[in-house]
Amino acid sequence: MHQFLALTSVGIEVLLAQELKSLGAEQVVQKPEGVYFLAPLSLGYQICLWTRLATRVMLKLGEGDANNKEELYKAANSINWSEVFDSHSTFAIDFVGLNEEIRNSQFGGLTVKDALVDQFREHGLERPSVDKVSPSLRFQARLLRNQVVIYLDFSGRGLFQRGYRRDSGAAPLKENLAAALVTRSGWLNDTSKPLVDPMCGSGTILIEAVAMAAKQAPGIERESWGFEAWLSHDEELWQTQLQLAIEQSNDSLDGFNVKVFGNDIDGRVINTAKQNARNAGLNRFIEFNCKDANKLNNTFDGAGTILFNPPYGERIGELPELVENFVLFGQKLKAQFSDWRVAILTANVELLSMLKLASFKRYKFKNGPLDCQLALYNIDEKQVAKDAVNPQGNFELKDSDFANRLKKNSKNLKTWIKKEQIECYRVYDADIPEYNVALDIYGEHLVIQEYAASSDIPSDKTARRLQEVIYWAPKVLNITTDKVVLKTRAKQKGSKQYEKVDKSKQSIIVTEYGAKLKVNLWDYLDTGLFLDHRKTRQIVAKKAKNKSLLNLFAYTGSVSLQAALHGASAVTTVDMSNTYLNWAQDNFALNKLNGHKYQFVQADCLQWLKKLELSEDKKFDVIFIDPPTFSNSKRMGESFDVQSDHVDLITDGMKALAIGGELIFTNNKRKFKMDFDAMDKLGFSAKTITDITLDKDFQRNKNIHNSWLITRKAVS
Repeated sequence: MHQFLALTSVGIEVLLAQELKSLGAEQVVQKPEGVYFLAPLSLGYQICLWTRLATRVMLKLGEGDANNKEELYKAANSINWSEVFDSHSTFAIDFVGLNEEIRNSQFGGLTVKDALVDQFREHGLERPSVDKVSPSLRFQARLLRNQVVIYLDFSGRGLFQRGYRRDSGAAPLKENLAAALVTRSGWLNDTSKPLVDPMCGSGTILIEAVAMAAKQAPGIERESWGFEAWLSHDEELWQTQLQLAIEQSNDSLDGFNVKVFGNDIDGRVINTAKQNARNAGLNRFIEFNCKDANKLNNTFDGAGTILFNPPYGERIGELPELVENFVLFGQKLKAQFSDWRVAILTANVELLSMLKLASFKRYKFKNGPLDCQLALYNIDEKQVAKDAVNPQGNFELKDSDFANRLKKNSKNLKTWIKKEQIECYRVYDADIPEYNVALDIYGEHLVIQEYAASSDIPSDKTARRLQEVIYWAPKVLNITTDKVVLKTRAKQKGSKQYEKVDKSKQSIIVTEYGAKLKVNLWDYLDTGLFLDHRKTRQIVAKKAKNKSLLNLFAYTGSVSLQAALHGASAVTTVDMSNTYLNWAQDNFALNKLNGHKYQFVQADCLQWLKKLELSEDKKFDVIFIDPPTFSNSKRMGESFDVQSDHVDLITDGMKALAIGGELIFTNNKRKFKMDFDAMDKLGFSAKTITDITLDKDFQRNKNIHNSWLITRKAVS
């Protein structure tokens, strides 16, 4: 008998233990790190061929204390390595686990490797070579509670790879996880019933389901095994088990009659799914169709199981459509799929609430790095009865405080929008504290920005409210879900102020009082246009007519652009970011503005301003400064805090201001206080103009920014 350890993904361990017992393994013990069992060599081979749930099967070679490097070396050296493999075979060592003395897996692996090669040398044998990429044999040392166990990777890596899946969709599901989902769904209890995957992707769930129902050995197409260079490998015994598995798999298809169904909206992945099914030799049992999950209708013969792994809303643009789809899907299930079983795997557990169904069981799994749940539902009389009173599944506008408030806001802004011909505006800004989001309209698009939730609000409650926002906002505002952009905004500091959320390189053109502006709704937390400064831009632009303007911390240059369009004699735009400076130049080009009077300077605004020396006739008539609240960017060379450093910044700015000129200073620090005493001592007058810079859509949020008009006091 040999001692083995079978590894698998989180959540599958208990199923793997059951599978190993059914295959004949003895003394099966399930532990967090995997499933231990005893088996003779012939059964070890058989398990490698038949397991659907393990990712690797490893054979124990030896063990020992490993409190420190010396003990680890001794434990590794206790194995007679020349009986395991010969010098002509290459090897690699994987090391798992740490303790107080062995704090690095690379260090642990190196120690085991040293013990191995030293032993070969001591026995007068040629030293075997290490090959980390494709070794003849791979060993794994597992350190747990100061004890190390060393294994031969008996099966080899990636035991879940069956060989039929040459291509996959954007987020492929591992075959062993798919097999676990099929098992947990309960469909295998009666495979005469239909099985449907309405978002089947490359078909993995359905292929695994049919293969399991047909009792196919998943390992018979595998091209290489970890035991092949092991000196105790019994090739004759292996070939016997392999041929037996092949014969049993072929025989099991005689008279086999199962039909399962897969739909996906993407025709390309449907073609991939069909090819994968052909590769597996199971295509005649699976019907694939290119169809939207929302258009799934019950045309099947009798009640069955719906099992699927929908997108989780991780990628740009997915979540708004998913929320809508889940609501519609829940309504469809209750209307057409009475007596069916539904099983859904998702990492976005809050999405499940949009189904308005009560699950009877949930299982935890890991899909790659993501924590997931498989939720099981029986669409029985109780579920259907809940909707008898309200056919919309409680999704009615009158029942949502958020939807009612948004409808009211939209109505109140309608006349103003039409009068001002405003294309970009804010329609909701955390009006109801429980729905802590901002909603901005950019032409035909809606941007939903989720603010960081208070720590005392449970995350699941926050997520459910966000789902409600995502569901209702497009409906109330009459915007299609593909035009909805979702962003999460946490409190940012320093260089993270404009942190990217993804890279789509998409942009659209919007207009504001005759100016064309490029905005990017997808790649950054900010879009390239601060809507709350709409009136500020007009105020600065009018002041700059026939005058020179200096725009510091210019971002994408929208203030500079409006000033140029209003007839500024010269505009200097300064920002540290080349990305934003190029963006500003794009905005000027969109409006056919060019020439030497428009200057763009890439520089640290603080240092650039300090070093600026201008004669009186070269100074600026209007200066606009909109600094970050805080910055500790390495590129700036110094940290900046708008509260403590605003006097110095304004002082430097005033040195560049022409006689009779005006400096407009603004920031978005909520509790910012102007140092009037310092202003007075410097001979400056600071007048707050915040109220006149807030347009109608920002009247409710008086703290979104504060603005000041700074001038020199008249000399008496």
